[in-house]
Amino acid sequence: MAQVLEFKLPDLGEGLTGAEIVRWLVEVGDVVAVDQPVVEVETAKAMVDVPCPYGGVVTARFGAEGTELPVGAPLLTVAVGEPADDRPAGDASPAESEDARGRTPATEGSGNVLVGYGTADAPARRRRVRPPRTTPATPALPAASAAPSASTTPSAPSAPVANGRPRTARPAVAQARTPGAADGPVPVISPLVRRLARQNGLDLRELTGSGPDGLILRADVEYALRAAAAQSRTGVTAGEPHTRADRAGAPAPAAGTPGVTRVPLKGIRGAVADKLSRSRTEIPDATCWVDADATELMRTRAAMNAAGGPKISVIALLARICTAALARFPELNSSVDTEAREIVRYGDVHLGFAAQTDRGLVVPVVRDAHARDAESLTAEFARLTEAARSGTLTPAELTGGTFTLNNYGVFGVDGSTPIVNHPEAAMLGVGRIVPKPWVHEGELAVRQVVQLSLTFDHRVCDGGTAGGFLRYVADCVEQPAVLLRSL
Repeated sequence: MAQVLEFKLPDLGEGLTGAEIVRWLVEVGDVVAVDQPVVEVETAKAMVDVPCPYGGVVTARFGAEGTELPVGAPLLTVAVGEPADDRPAGDASPAESEDARGRTPATEGSGNVLVGYGTADAPARRRRVRPPRTTPATPALPAASAAPSASTTPSAPSAPVANGRPRTARPAVAQARTPGAADGPVPVISPLVRRLARQNGLDLRELTGSGPDGLILRADVEYALRAAAAQSRTGVTAGEPHTRADRAGAPAPAAGTPGVTRVPLKGIRGAVADKLSRSRTEIPDATCWVDADATELMRTRAAMNAAGGPKISVIALLARICTAALARFPELNSSVDTEAREIVRYGDVHLGFAAQTDRGLVVPVVRDAHARDAESLTAEFARLTEAARSGTLTPAELTGGTFTLNNYGVFGVDGSTPIVNHPEAAMLGVGRIVPKPWVHEGELAVRQVVQLSLTFDHRVCDGGTAGGFLRYVADCVEQPAVLLRSL
């Protein structure tokens, strides 16, 4: 007789207490294998595929797409062993599985509870390999228009593609269109695009995608929402107050008011908000900055790239300078343990760098940056940046940094006052490198100039240390030979 086992949302680690269901990868009645991903969830740090540690037939799912679940909440139940008795298809409530929770599992499963984490007995973490992004011949239907097939007989396994990465093969399940919908699937790949449209009540079938083969992109959805908001604003009557002065002292407009959009602070945006607020609340930060002549640094990079081999990026050279500066000023490669009232200094440099994505600001971490050369740093920056843009960074790649490098010059700005990435103690900001008038060797010349900003936790050091660090970085930018003397 089949035994029904319940699989709960596993402990996601790194202080995460829950996740939001983005997309179910299996239907009730599907046959799943051990370690097959069954649901895609979004935590406050990354998008994660959750594999099931049991093999068998899915008998129930708990929670619709868009539902937030705490760690330990039921995800699904699986009938292990002989085929399960006839059970109703569809999502079930946790109360309907009390008998499943009361059973003792006949097997402990594989131990690989979550891709990128694993349990104590799990094998080493498997690194994902992303193939080039392609548009599938038959894009997935949006969640709002998908329904489970009446047939639960598994067919040949398939390997659909979502977000540009292959899914583990699973039984194909037919999906039915919503009655009255247009024929053919909606060309949408990203579950984030579907969720954004669903949250704002936008029908994707009414949009024309700007991507390859009519693929609907996030930009298409955002444009449609802006157009709808603009149309709502033009409908304001002439006698209705609409200026800022007229609204002064009035309560915040309620949801649904024309021209007003409320965006929930959750997921990555919510995590960024919480972290920045905590940094501003707990860390007494200060900022110092200096302009530097980066002409010689750019010439050095050009010479390195002209010699053949992999191209070296500017941020990789700046990272190499940062690690050398931290070796001279280790006070800034630290954090503050407020409970113990101690400064914790780190011997290794795990270098975070700010990366702007469609889902918000993330800070991937380059492990052991101090032990890497410019070529290795360039490759790792490129890999983590691509993973950040595609939403495939693991939580392990987003945590554990000891110092952050923020290259906001890519946005075309010269300077900024960075907010320290809690619980780190410092962040170096780099503006754009542009031609400017500069006194060089006693004469006015046009040089490549960059502004460097250092925000630091004043508890770990005083201004002399911070100034010494920033001056050393500027000296290496102006005269790369200074860096060679420190190697």
